[in-house]
Amino acid sequence: MGAGAKHRLVFVDRLLATLVHLRHGVTHDVLACWFGMDRSTITRAIGEVRPPLAGRGRTVSPDVRLRTLAEVIDHLGVTGKTGIVDGTETRVRRPAVGRKDREAFISDKNKQNTVKTMVVTDVDGRVLFCSQAKPGSCADITHTRQSGLVRLLAGGPAVEILADAG
Repeated sequence: MGAGAKHRLVFVDRLLATLVHLRHGVTHDVLACWFGMDRSTITRAIGEVRPPLAGRGRTVSPDVRLRTLAEVIDHLGVTGKTGIVDGTETRVRRPAVGRKDREAFISDKNKQNTVKTMVVTDVDGRVLFCSQAKPGSCADITHTRQSGLVRLLAGGPAVEILADAG
């Protein structure tokens, strides 16, 4: 307990960096400039803060907290709101030389090393769900199928979801 490198960012700054990254898609490089830190420090801070935030879910009203994709689809069905789903890519460092799936991180669209996440929002712009990151070469529809969204929409309530052609 207490071993290891000490945090250069206090918890509030780590939380702020994570929330700005998740809400506005600001890159780790930009956050590092804002906070006067190395990019690796910001990456570590976001990696530490994001899992507890995901476990808490998203609060969309005082009595509703959404933790899973199934809960998001049920919420959209009950409220009659329209959902918007899209994949987003975040640039990352090139994976290590010995990694067997190293080439999977190269995005066909951007020709860079990226990870892709699927984000579901409502029409008001509130993020309702953010999936686990997949290698950048994964197509949006494949990511959607692997996350279970297609299955939930086929067997769940009638929900209007807007998506792009990807």
